[in-house]
Amino acid sequence: MRAVQFTGPDQMSVVSVADPRPGEGEVVVALRAAALNHRDVWIKTGQYAGLKWPCIPGSDGAGVVTETGPGVDPAWAGREVVINASFHWGTEERAQGGQFQILGLPRDGTLAERIAVPVTQLAARPAHLDWREAAALPLAGLTAYRALFARARLQKGERVLVSGVGGGVATFALQFAVAAGAEVWVTSSSADKIARAVSRGARGGFDYTAADWPAQAAARAGAFDVIVDSAGGEGFGRLVDAAAPGGRIVFFGATRGDAALPVRKVFWRQISLLGSTMGSPADWTAMIAFVAEKHLRPAVSEVFPLARAAEAFALMERGGQFGKIVVEMT
Repeated sequence: MRAVQFTGPDQMSVVSVADPRPGEGEVVVALRAAALNHRDVWIKTGQYAGLKWPCIPGSDGAGVVTETGPGVDPAWAGREVVINASFHWGTEERAQGGQFQILGLPRDGTLAERIAVPVTQLAARPAHLDWREAAALPLAGLTAYRALFARARLQKGERVLVSGVGGGVATFALQFAVAAGAEVWVTSSSADKIARAVSRGARGGFDYTAADWPAQAAARAGAFDVIVDSAGGEGFGRLVDAAAPGGRIVFFGATRGDAALPVRKVFWRQISLLGSTMGSPADWTAMIAFVAEKHLRPAVSEVFPLARAAEAFALMERGGQFGKIVVEMT
């Protein structure tokens, strides 16, 4: 089969590798489409823990079960599925256990024509989603769902700010919060991305490169009950300024590095800081059901064939996407 393979930092090619075989409790899925995450870029550039070479990246994928391994009901063959990238979560809902892994490292991932995965990682493809949309859903959808609902406990009617809209998780957070009945605002350095967010239900947005954007937000929108962030860095303190007393800031990344925290503001205004990562099996089941119930469609930014995967990575590295970048196995 063909697959994207990394053989070292920034050494990437589409190569022919051996077909996977299903082990005990596993199936082989013939992937119709996969999608990129920033995690794949960090692995490509050698900036991720536990690197191994060669490796096949990719955490998101959807396809058809073609082969079942020992201990798996043969009725799974032919089913259309999406793959949960959150492996070995553990027994506690409150946090992942020590064996937790994300598909795509150390286990070979979805940027390939076929993959072997435990049958327990599969869910039926939501009937209203095409293959591109289904492939875009798993990692970012699960991360956004847990952040909003399991961690921040979002309630209908609350005011939400999603920072850095345009990335996969941020775009899902926007869609999920709107679908849950929240009043949603966004930040971005791109006026076009803010406009796209408004077309998907946001009330408006703010340019986070402006030093006074929290004051602008206070004047236009008021303070925020829930703030969703993946960047961290020096701008994190401004999120504290934008939060309402008793507000919750939930974050799941640090693309801009660690943050200097204005501790006095946090405790005096009784703001909750909530770390979040991926999601549990219960979060996964709830997210799939929420997407189906609300008929939500993931934002697919660009689509590339597998042979042009390098172009998909280049687009993500320059931050040009709004939503998910998808790779089709054509």
